[in-house]
Amino acid sequence: MNLSHLQENNRRWAANRIAEDPEFFKRLTQQQNPEYLWIGCADSRVPANEIVDLLPGELFVHRNVANVVVHTDLNCLSVLQYAVDVLKVKHIIVCGHYGCGGVIAAHQNLRLGLINNWLRHIQDVAEKHRSHLDSLASEEERGSRLCELNVVEQVVNVSQTTVVESAWDRGQDLTVHGWIYNLADGIVRDLSMSMNADKKIGPMWQKAVEMLHHREPV
Repeated sequence: MNLSHLQENNRRWAANRIAEDPEFFKRLTQQQNPEYLWIGCADSRVPANEIVDLLPGELFVHRNVANVVVHTDLNCLSVLQYAVDVLKVKHIIVCGHYGCGGVIAAHQNLRLGLINNWLRHIQDVAEKHRSHLDSLASEEERGSRLCELNVVEQVVNVSQTTVVESAWDRGQDLTVHGWIYNLADGIVRDLSMSMNADKKIGPMWQKAVEMLHHREPV
């Protein structure tokens, strides 16, 4: 398939940027200085920069299926270390989204091949919260709640990496946040799971989970 239409889109986009701001690309080539690392889902409907209306250079991004942070994933950990140790980001945002295909597949125990090994991490989250999930009235509600709980658990995983722990030990200003994006209205919602060096993971996790338990499912 010919991809010339994408190249045309690119040229039009670049021309529009220059028309709006003649120095835009010159500044972009000189340095990268974002304050935020976004760890999100690879879903094509969840474009990180656009959701929070930030320009290129203002948001460092890592995306994978279902925004999972695994302590053996060298790709994710390398991005995290560069963002924290080199770029000195002040905020790490773990952002999931409702209707996440990876979360739904894990919840429904679908057999999809290789990806099931990755989705096993989300199934572990589901088993951890099984009694609460089973108490919800519908499959849709259970799927949405698992999307939320997955974000909370991934904030814990980020906070327990050696990268983040070392940053906090040396007094670096760094906070890890848990958000969820709603495809239906384009709004991100804070899941009240924000970790920094002054907070204990256990109590914050408990508070966030309890709030979800008493929250109406989306």
